[in-house]
Amino acid sequence: MSIVLYEVRDRVAIITLNRPDQRNAQNPPLLQELDQAFDRANDDDAVRVIVLRAAGKHFSAGHDISPEVLTYEPWKSMFDDVERTGLLKMYNWEKKHFLGYARKWRDLPKPTIASVQGACIAAGLMLVWPMDLIVAADNARFSDPVVRMGCGGVEYHGHTWELGARKAKELLFTAGFIDAQEAHRLGMVNRVVPLDELESATLALASQIAQMHPHPLQMAKRAVNQTLDAMGQYNALQAVFDVHSLGHANAWATCGQATIAGLAEMVPAKPDPSAA
Repeated sequence: MSIVLYEVRDRVAIITLNRPDQRNAQNPPLLQELDQAFDRANDDDAVRVIVLRAAGKHFSAGHDISPEVLTYEPWKSMFDDVERTGLLKMYNWEKKHFLGYARKWRDLPKPTIASVQGACIAAGLMLVWPMDLIVAADNARFSDPVVRMGCGGVEYHGHTWELGARKAKELLFTAGFIDAQEAHRLGMVNRVVPLDELESATLALASQIAQMHPHPLQMAKRAVNQTLDAMGQYNALQAVFDVHSLGHANAWATCGQATIAGLAEMVPAKPDPSAA
């Protein structure tokens, strides 16, 4: 079964993360298939709106840090020449697949909507924050606990823009959760709906937007995104990505290869999505 599903309904492309047994944790194949699905929707003239959703109880538990991830590049071979190149392979891979993909999806010309239920943890935020709109079920909860893992936040550091400075610091400092209602109050989420109405509410919103002509939709999106970048968002995201990478370097300096090879042992420190 595909780990990313794709369909089109009435000018709306629906992209579904499909690793429910892994709580839609993001491994390299999922990210690559997801990027291909976004490209497919963007290249289809019949599609006017893109919806990103997830199968199962939870939207995403974040990066896949199970032992399986060590079978994929760059982690599979990055230590073969670490004395010569250091963590450069990790840096370049994350720059493309984490920060790069998130920025690319944020700047897709077509309107995008994230449909979120259950837990949305760490790298899950890097999927929903680049979307233009977020519809959340009333059981949705959001968290970025990676300070526990030696970094100052996930690679796409939208926290300050999405939550405001003080709430962003609280989220990071405590590794806690923000529920759907609080996220709505802070302006991160557009709408909160009962869980059993999440699909219908999201698709109704997408259908309403799809009635608009694609050219002014694209111009409206570009106007808002360009305004954010004029306010410094682009430069801030680039700079903080390097701060994130410093966290990796510090972990390597203090723990060495065990930092990567022992990632699975760190899972209990991550909030349990099943508690959402």
